[in-house]
Amino acid sequence: MTETAISSEARDFLSHGTRTASLATVLPDGAPHVVPVWFVIDGDQVVFTIPADSAKGRNIQRDPRVALVVDDEDPPYAFVHLRGTAAISTDPGDLLRFATEIGGRYMGQDRAGEFGRRNGVPGELLVRVTPHRVIVNTNVAG
Repeated sequence: MTETAISSEARDFLSHGTRTASLATVLPDGAPHVVPVWFVIDGDQVVFTIPADSAKGRNIQRDPRVALVVDDEDPPYAFVHLRGTAAISTDPGDLLRFATEIGGRYMGQDRAGEFGRRNGVPGELLVRVTPHRVIVNTNVAG
């Protein structure tokens, strides 16, 4: 599949505040599995950490196809949808770096290190989603 760049409009929307992403993965029987995740943008990839032994972790290890939706619940309502392929890493340095960055985004810089140390450990996966399709709608009710 062809990679798709994340536009500046999508990047700004995804990086705004503490919006969470709804991550969809594929269960072994082909059914969807959707859960919220905290994330950051790194270049043209969405990056997050997850437990390797969680359903989402097992799903991604078996089938890297994923989709993410991030939405704004205030009028005029908006969303960004990404469909792509997940790549996983267990590199300790990368795990700690991104777990700390994600912790800072969602919990504040004063707690970034705490969340980095909690989530940047063995048993966690660093997930990088490379989008193949990006849909942006910033005026759903318009």
